[in-house]
Amino acid sequence: MNVDVVIVGAGPAGIFAALELARNSDLQIVVCERGKSLDRREEAIRQHEREAWTSGWGGAGAFSDGKLTLSPEVGGWLGDFVGERRLAELIDDVDRVWREHGAPDEVAAMEPGEGRELSERAALAGLSYVPQRIRHIGSDNTPQVLSAFFAELENRVQVLFGRRVLELIVRDGRCVGVTTDDGEILARRAVILAPGRQGSSWLQQQAKSAGLGYRNNAVDIGVRVEVPAAVAAPLTDHAHEAKLIYHSRRFDNRVRTFCMNPYGEVVTEHYDGLLTVNGHSYKRRKTEATNFAILVSTAFTEPFDDPIGYGRAIATLANLLAGGVMVQRWVDLQRGRRSTPERIARSLVAPTLTEATPGDLSFVLPYRHLANIMEMLEALDQLCPGMTGPGTLLYGVEVKFYSVRFDLDEQLRSAIDGLYIVGDGAGVSRGLVQSSASGLVAARSILSA
Repeated sequence: MNVDVVIVGAGPAGIFAALELARNSDLQIVVCERGKSLDRREEAIRQHEREAWTSGWGGAGAFSDGKLTLSPEVGGWLGDFVGERRLAELIDDVDRVWREHGAPDEVAAMEPGEGRELSERAALAGLSYVPQRIRHIGSDNTPQVLSAFFAELENRVQVLFGRRVLELIVRDGRCVGVTTDDGEILARRAVILAPGRQGSSWLQQQAKSAGLGYRNNAVDIGVRVEVPAAVAAPLTDHAHEAKLIYHSRRFDNRVRTFCMNPYGEVVTEHYDGLLTVNGHSYKRRKTEATNFAILVSTAFTEPFDDPIGYGRAIATLANLLAGGVMVQRWVDLQRGRRSTPERIARSLVAPTLTEATPGDLSFVLPYRHLANIMEMLEALDQLCPGMTGPGTLLYGVEVKFYSVRFDLDEQLRSAIDGLYIVGDGAGVSRGLVQSSASGLVAARSILSA
């Protein structure tokens, strides 16, 4: 097959690259996606096919709660490549396209006065508050929005589902295509790699083979906290999500909240054979609980330099001890005892993840991580009394594998001519908006060449 552009991966980065190219040119474009179409993904999930959660049309975000974070300070490192001013412009462009395909008009954000008040109260508790604007699609609406993207592209772009890309084809210093499990696809103009987190290991292997430079990003390891919704209401009623950062007294490590889900539920997340934990929130269905993650960033230098392997080892241990996800009451963790089904039943919050196994997270998390998490939760309790109350549940583990970061220029071009690397898998982004924006950057570079 001979085309103009090959895109590897149909997550937000790949979708937005294809959309930008299709809207502004007559280029022949092929998207190779190892997973399934959206409707077949939903059926596969019902059949408990784990890979369907993270691979396929829409990528890993297809069944997320659909948060579009519109603040440049949150959601990745794209600004390091393109600059803050250009990133702000890209976010506006991306936001407009998401709304064209069904994202809601309303944006959740603190009013200036409310934000100042929260920032001051957070400072008194030893926390830093990061203001942000969020457009919340909702886990129940995100698939429909992604279907609208596919409807626009299906007659203009060839999408090959179930097509695994095995390796790059590089000749005389230029990437001229890819080898798939069904033959070669040659590209006259460019190849865009957007494999997402699920394809990050493959991407790293390709980089090594091609001699591309990269460095490891940190891995975030922690727990998902579930509290009565009323406890978190001061943080969620106006802004939907409060991004809070803490530096622990004992270890001076950076600890942060992540992915706050008001009136939501805790869910499992499948990653390359591992079972971890995540959270969802919906537009039309609400629970009586709010959940969010507390994460500790971990990086290594030498002699060990494999943060992803470190995170995998901790997640593997949790799966070994609990047979999946573990849940523990805060009061049990504080008292040095494991939670049992009887103790969990006495919580003010009924666990929204019913298949989680009661246990003791101190057998899973390293002391440094556990101490950091407990410190931050106590600081959050000063900001929102009740965070360490009898209704607080901790689920573990939550691990965010942020892929290696490649050496790319401001157009996200690699050292190999004709090869662009974008999205979460490239260590450029870690969310829907900046991932989408990275796809725009690559596509616009190709169009202007």
